[in-house]
Amino acid sequence: MAKDPAMPDAALPSPARLVILAPEEGRSFWQPVPANGFVRCILDQAMTGAETPFAMGTQTVDPGCHVREHVHDANEEVILVLSGQGEAEIEGARHPMAPGGCFFFPRGRPHAFHNTGEAPLTFLWLILPGGLENFFERIGRPRSAGEPPPAPFPRPADVLQIEAETVFGTVTKRG
Repeated sequence: MAKDPAMPDAALPSPARLVILAPEEGRSFWQPVPANGFVRCILDQAMTGAETPFAMGTQTVDPGCHVREHVHDANEEVILVLSGQGEAEIEGARHPMAPGGCFFFPRGRPHAFHNTGEAPLTFLWLILPGGLENFFERIGRPRSAGEPPPAPFPRPADVLQIEAETVFGTVTKRG
């Protein structure tokens, strides 16, 4: 029987590394207003050496808070809701965010997330290629598992420069 050419050859070495993390391992950062909450940066190119550049983590947004409207002009993003309730605002329309809900954002599609529930809203994010983890590190404060959250703190004064140097484009206002 002929070998399927689409199947990878396990005998060929991969430059990627096996990575196994326990819950709460990995880098984590408290996030400034308006999201508050925190981010876990679970996997990225530097950690895995993956042949396809990506970054993956989770973001937890406090009740009544939000991730402001933004766009990734050179990245694709997947969002998988893990817990909580909220709304995704996509090009002016609101879509429910509930556990198990999934969103795929091609590059250039503006979006925002609002926690409309009474509990934290947590979602997994996957961005291709990576870089979002660098943004979270630069605007956030280091977080250790189990520590109490800090008082709300502002975004850095140079946040627009940080966005331009990482994975964000400019949102064109509608209407």
